[in-house]
This record gives sequence, C-alpha cells and structure tokens, in this order.
Amino acid sequence: MLHAKISGIGYYVPEKVVTNNDLEKVMDTTDEWIQERTGIQERRYGKKHLETTTTMGARAATIAIERAGISKEEVDFIIFATLSPDYYFPGCGVLVQRELGITQSEAGALDIRNQCSGFVYGLSIADQFIRSGMYKNVLLIGAEMHSMGLDFSTRGRNVTVIFGDGAGAVLLQPTEDPDKGILTTKLHSDGTFAEKLAFENPGAHGGYHLDKRGEAHDLQYSDATYGEMFINEHMIQSGQIFPVMDGQFVFKMAVQKFPEVIMEALASANLTTSDIDMLIPHQANLRISQFVQRKLGLRDDQVWNNIQRYGNTTAASIPIALCEAIEAGAVKPGDLVCLAAFGSGFTWGSALLRW
Repeated sequence: MLHAKISGIGYYVPEKVVTNNDLEKVMDTTDEWIQERTGIQERRYGKKHLETTTTMGARAATIAIERAGISKEEVDFIIFATLSPDYYFPGCGVLVQRELGITQSEAGALDIRNQCSGFVYGLSIADQFIRSGMYKNVLLIGAEMHSMGLDFSTRGRNVTVIFGDGAGAVLLQPTEDPDKGILTTKLHSDGTFAEKLAFENPGAHGGYHLDKRGEAHDLQYSDATYGEMFINEHMIQSGQIFPVMDGQFVFKMAVQKFPEVIMEALASANLTTSDIDMLIPHQANLRISQFVQRKLGLRDDQVWNNIQRYGNTTAASIPIALCEAIEAGAVKPGDLVCLAAFGSGFTWGSALLRW
C-alpha cells in the first residue's frame, strides 16, 4: 500500500542574527525576561528588499530536491505553508514555482494557512495525494518572514521577541515499505478562541467577529476606523496592523493539546511513548516543549529544540528542526520520529514517521 516518505530535506535561515540584547535597544525588555518566558536567546532576520518568504522557501526547496536526487522539473505538486506570504494574493506556491524556474511543467500549487501547524497539515495533505497515486514528487515548504510585520516597540514586545525568519522544505515520494515513511497523521482545530492569537487588520470582517464577542464596541471602534480591507491611519496609530496574542491562554491550550494529539497518533499506530526515538515539536516556546517532554517521559536526547537560536519560525520550525536533527546524526534510519504542532486558529496536529 502506497504512502509518503521524505526523500529529501533542506532548510535555510538568514545570515543576520538578532540577539535579545539587540531588541533591548528598541523596546523595554531584557535578555533575562525573554529567556525566562520563552527560552529564546536569538533569532534570524531576512535582508529587507533582498529576501522574502518565497526566496527563503526556494533556497530550502532547492536543497531538498537535490537531496532527493531528482530534477526540479520532476516536481509535480507544490504545497506552501506560511502566515507571512509575499503578497495578500497570489500565494507563495506559484511564486516559488517561478523562483525555482519550473513554470513550464504547470504543476499544481496549493497554499495553506494553518500557521504553526502548517507543516504538519501540509505533510498530511501530501501523504493523501501520494496514497491516492495522484502525485509522485510533492514539494512541501514551510517558510516565514516575520520580521517584516512585527511591532518593534514596547507595545509589541510580547509578540515581537518570539518570532524569527526561516524556511524548511521536504520532497515527498511514494513507498510501499510499511516500515518507512509517514505512518499516520492527526489533524484538529477549534475556532472558538481564534482571536486569542490573530492578525485581525487589515481584513474584510468589518468588525463582525469582534462585535459577536461584544468587544468591538467596548473599544469604541467606529465603522470608519475598524475592520477595513485596506490599511488606514487609525489602524497604524492604534497598532491594529500587528499580530496580537494572549500568551497565557495560548500556553494553557498548547500544553493540553500537544500531548493529546501525540498520544492519539501513537495509539492509532499501536505504539507507545517508549517507541519514540525523536520528538520534534513546533518551536513555539521552550517551556511548552519541556512540559510536553516531561509529560511523555522522554529524555533530553529524544527531543530536538532549537528555538534558543531561531525563535519561533511558525510553519518553518518543524522542517528546520527535523533537518538539523538529521544532519547532526540525532535521527537515524529506522528511527520513529514524532512531529507535533499547535498554533493560531486554534489548529494542532501530529505525524508519526519512520525515518
């Protein structure tokens, strides 16, 4: 029975390193405060006007394709996961196709907006396409250029200190080997608390969702200043054009859903936590990863964390971490690898794969 395996993997992070001390110069924060709450010491920022979500994704994709041993022209489907696309539309899928120079094949391109869970969702989608026999060489990219849309002031520090730029990519192909490739994926969502971690404006909602919660009028927004499709001066001055997050609420949800979805995947594959050789969680917060590690009873060498060096790269975090772990020899052929993510939406998911 066909299912997908990762035949090639690559990642790219920009050269520019931004430390916590660098952020101290533009906002009221400290290295100690950031590390205590997130575990982050530094992150990478792309070169303005020279790098984009698409170009970083293309760099990672080129490595993955080469390692898979195929030509770029053999890619027959592209999945691009990001919350920070180059344009509002079109999506990065067609842009990376152009960047890679493979438009003549006219391969399909799909953009998915599942934020921190984007790579796991994309992995599941690719697996289903391959299981059906529809595609043979699926390129999956997770990439983010957060630095272009963050609030570099004290007002935005709770969000800004967390995020960094980067990209990861995998090339998926079919296999009939039951002991290799993706064993199972589990996907979930709950939109009840969508605005707890969101980028609300500009948007076409016209205040609708906030009115439903009884919050928009409390904040005294008017029809002329809130919920418009395009940026206006009020949005800029009030900071509406930046992402918002209720960090404590997100943390509580994440530490609940992470273990649940991992155990769900293990149960469906008739495996237990003792079978896991490497857990690669979405790099949201080091404290979350450590909580999940303790909950599952895993050793330090069974969990790969790199948020200390890259921050939260959202859809890119899992493929970057997976690629690093493989290159470091921490993931070996035959190992059971568990991927798990939780993020805005809320959406969450897990995947088990035999390397």
